[in-house]
Amino acid sequence: MIHAAWPDSNSDTDVQAQAPGCDSASLGQSPGGSRCGRAAVIGSGFGGLAAAIRLQAMGFETVCYESRDRAGGRAYVYQDAGYTFDAGPTVITAPHCLEELFELAGESMSDHVDLISVDPMYRLQWPDGMRFDYSNQESRLVEQIRNCSPGDVEGYYRFADYTRRVFEKGYVQLGATPFLNFRDMIRCAPDLMRLRADRSVYATVSRFLKHEQLRQAFSFHPLLVGGNPMETSAIYTLIHWIERQWGVFFPRGGTGALVEALVALFQRLGGELRLSSPVDRISVQSDERGRTFHDIHDSRGVKERFDLVVSNADIHHTYGTLYRDSVGGKTMRRRLERMDWSMSLFVMYFGTKRRYPDLAHHTILFGQRYRGLLKDIFHGRSLPEDFSLYLHAPTVSDPGMAPPGGEAFYVLSPVPHLGRADVDWEDTAGRYGDAILESLEQHLPGLRESIVTRRHFTPNDFRDQLNAYHGSAFSVAPKLTQSAYFRPHNKSEHIPNLYIVGGGTHPGAGVPGVVNTAKATLGIIAQDFAKVLR
Repeated sequence: MIHAAWPDSNSDTDVQAQAPGCDSASLGQSPGGSRCGRAAVIGSGFGGLAAAIRLQAMGFETVCYESRDRAGGRAYVYQDAGYTFDAGPTVITAPHCLEELFELAGESMSDHVDLISVDPMYRLQWPDGMRFDYSNQESRLVEQIRNCSPGDVEGYYRFADYTRRVFEKGYVQLGATPFLNFRDMIRCAPDLMRLRADRSVYATVSRFLKHEQLRQAFSFHPLLVGGNPMETSAIYTLIHWIERQWGVFFPRGGTGALVEALVALFQRLGGELRLSSPVDRISVQSDERGRTFHDIHDSRGVKERFDLVVSNADIHHTYGTLYRDSVGGKTMRRRLERMDWSMSLFVMYFGTKRRYPDLAHHTILFGQRYRGLLKDIFHGRSLPEDFSLYLHAPTVSDPGMAPPGGEAFYVLSPVPHLGRADVDWEDTAGRYGDAILESLEQHLPGLRESIVTRRHFTPNDFRDQLNAYHGSAFSVAPKLTQSAYFRPHNKSEHIPNLYIVGGGTHPGAGVPGVVNTAKATLGIIAQDFAKVLR
């Protein structure tokens, strides 16, 4: 649910991606009236909205298609009985990438979005009663490490310095730099090897810290972007330094309020958002001059022509369904089906008629097992009976998310995706949710009797409502062998003028992550359409 990067603000890619205006004669035969041409964005998640805003600011006539009745993709919003529930991403860090979008229009994000600093960033709790408040203030963090394991303080300082070095390479230099050919990977390989990117996050943390619960505390972050800490590249330790630098934020009114602000920005720039408009298929056509067009066929049978398409849809859905009639689409579908996919999630939203004292905004509740549970989630063939949980309580920061005297919650449990475990979620969801509530009652006394409203979202819903392959919650898994050049590219190799944003491409999942896929991708578009952009 977090993290990624942007390039040096003086880089060529950054300047080109923000280049406004077009050559008035360059696309005279464009299917639309824009001097630059027409661009379609499929999906209005954070990646899609960021791409749409950048396209519109560059001068393209941009239409954003959204299949659901409101924008946001995974950042959907449910409202019931006076409670507001953010459906998905709730951890915002490195807000610079969001601020950049408003700056494209000469605006300030602070005039439209109120970001609340969350402290502690996370509260971590274990079954033995240990509690650790994960703060970006070094003195508070070190004091808790000292109280837990005095011998690990020096190791933590060395770990923090390591994450700073990884941040400088993997975040500042490479985060929004597209890897379109193997030469790009070769150039950065020596630095990545020096940083031992081949090691896992957990193995790297374990080199610096000896206390097992501290190892868990500083290695859980990959789970928030769909990765197994035991397998995800050590490059993802940079998340620690990002949070140390800027902290964690929550938009007043919820993540949905941030989505609404981005939609309004896109529309002020002249863009068009079409809600409840699922795309059925896209066909690629060429005219007698060799120019490529994309004909979008929506669910009503209406066909519309565009010069380029940026897809924020699930990447398997993009190639396997939307471009199903294309040879390139079939080629990529087969490749994607051979890749490893992230785990899925069981998410339960519930509101209570009472408040709870001493509650953190973000709480990680570790179970009795760590390594074994991760193995079952990522490699098992059945639903584990135990769980580790992420509890989101936004009313700690913004009481307006619930009626007076109430709390709004969601609780998230990582589970195997549908391609791995054969689980009848229609039959299982209710019982699984009951077991989670029973477990939570150890921390929230009287919870079950205080619940006013409750709903859940299962791997089946990820598949059916979000078109997620295998019901995967975070697209292609963020393994070293599926990162950078080895991740599906921001520009399609097989279908001309098709570009990709979102968790399935570089740099990956998380709110700043997918926002910066748009920055990387729009840099490519700026180069590809350089003749028409000024």
